[in-house]
Amino acid sequence: MSFDGLFTHAMNAELQPLVGGRVNKITQPYNNEVIITIRANRKNWPLLLSANPQFARVQITQIPYENPKVPTNFTMTLRKYLASATLQSMTQVANDRVLQLDFSTRDELGDDLSLRLVVEIMARHSNITLVNLKTGKIIDLIRHVGPDQDRFRTLLPGAPYIPAPAQDKVDPFTDDTRGYRELMKTKDVPLSQLLQRHYQGLAGDSAKELAARLSAGEPDAAWDDFFAQLDHPTPTITTGTKVNFSALPYQTHEGKQQTFNTLSAMLDAFYAQKAEHDRVRTQGENLIRPLKTLIERDEKKQKKLKQTLKDTEKADDYRIRGEILTTYLAQVKRGDTSVTLPNFYDDMKPLKISLSNQLSPSKNAQKYFSRYQKLRNAVAYVNEQMKQNQSELDYLTGIMAQIEIASPKDLDDIRTELQDGGYLKVHKQGKKAPKHKIAKPEEFYASDGTKIWVGKNNLQNDQLTLHKAAKTDIWLHAKDVPGSHVIIDAAKPSDKTLMEAAMLAAYFSKSRASANVQVDWIEVKKIRKPNGAKPGFVVYEGQRTVVVTPDEAVVERLRRQPTM
Repeated sequence: MSFDGLFTHAMNAELQPLVGGRVNKITQPYNNEVIITIRANRKNWPLLLSANPQFARVQITQIPYENPKVPTNFTMTLRKYLASATLQSMTQVANDRVLQLDFSTRDELGDDLSLRLVVEIMARHSNITLVNLKTGKIIDLIRHVGPDQDRFRTLLPGAPYIPAPAQDKVDPFTDDTRGYRELMKTKDVPLSQLLQRHYQGLAGDSAKELAARLSAGEPDAAWDDFFAQLDHPTPTITTGTKVNFSALPYQTHEGKQQTFNTLSAMLDAFYAQKAEHDRVRTQGENLIRPLKTLIERDEKKQKKLKQTLKDTEKADDYRIRGEILTTYLAQVKRGDTSVTLPNFYDDMKPLKISLSNQLSPSKNAQKYFSRYQKLRNAVAYVNEQMKQNQSELDYLTGIMAQIEIASPKDLDDIRTELQDGGYLKVHKQGKKAPKHKIAKPEEFYASDGTKIWVGKNNLQNDQLTLHKAAKTDIWLHAKDVPGSHVIIDAAKPSDKTLMEAAMLAAYFSKSRASANVQVDWIEVKKIRKPNGAKPGFVVYEGQRTVVVTPDEAVVERLRRQPTM
């Protein structure tokens, strides 16, 4: 199920316990998403309102978000008007993907003020708009839409709020005519398409499911049962060739089904990795682009150096020609462009040697010796250059792999590291920039409750291994590939804890998608960082190795602290 009108109906019902609650916190962790924490029934409810073009939704979220250091203008507006406001009602507009959250508060003069937060869940047209109900005008909105973008509906602060155009369709929740009976009589058009055309708020998968149920048995009973189930949903994620979520188990979704207690918990599970990866790709674009350029440059340089090294294999040919010319110097005439002489290195076979007619015979021999010496001297230099270039290439591809496994909060660490290494320009500021504070490593818990830390980038890895970990703790890392430093907060962990930590080391590495990943483990006191080594680089001896296959389900389980 997409987040269509049917799902919006079910989510609206789930969120009703928030009504009557009071706003006590507002944050905007990402450009298109706002979290309004509402205190209701002696509990804080983090209400996520997302206008993300791909992941637009409304839900309670338990995923921790980093609050940006500088709030956006929209955040400041919401805080100004909604701080301590009471949520009076939450309603869905017909069966559309629009929710209206009505708040009551007081203005600066102490007069009553009624406000409405309109959340439109409409893919790339999604928006979150704060409206003054008394004037009907927009106070602010998360995405400004000018007349050049939409000449029928201008969405700007101060403009009258114009609702999204109403669809000329029937609300399936209020249809007493049972119009689907007539639709079922049409045979030349699929029933799912007819249902979508006739009823409001049905996405393609919902229409397909409803059509299948109507066609499988007694239509009236199937219709009533379907909508009754939506009022008491069984949130379900179905994993097959595609991963789908729905408010109740869909028979038309093929694959393994997993149910959840709430729609919000299901959406957290469904969107956590998708949305996180999307945010990392979006926010990390200014890191990924220059990194790709640097990696391509080093790859070209490595290829060129290999060709140069291959050319040095011809050095002995130049030496042989020089020695033969020197031996038979009397037979070489000045002005010749070539000469054929016996090659005493190859059974006296004739060897044709090119000459410069501008040089004397002895100068021609010296020229061959000079070429030989130049290539011989180049071997050591080229090998050293290749070693340095490959080291930098490995380092940069390692950072690219870290971006793939990063959370948005980890990107600042990676950016700082690249700036400190001279790979990214530092934007000059008027005041001296404060010293960068490295983000905390991610915490996991083994089945027996033992804490496991995972560094998500080189700065975190150094901080974790060299400063945070105790000397008796156990250190793990995927063998011979870029990845996270993993620390078990125990000197003698159980075998199961060791394997769970190895699972984390394999999952948070470049070998995430591989099977049978080798993971080294050793005591922290045996880890050493060479002088001048790049961030995240350490050496060790005496390690032991285990083999694991990364499993996302296990990783997600380890994120939660077990109840003892």
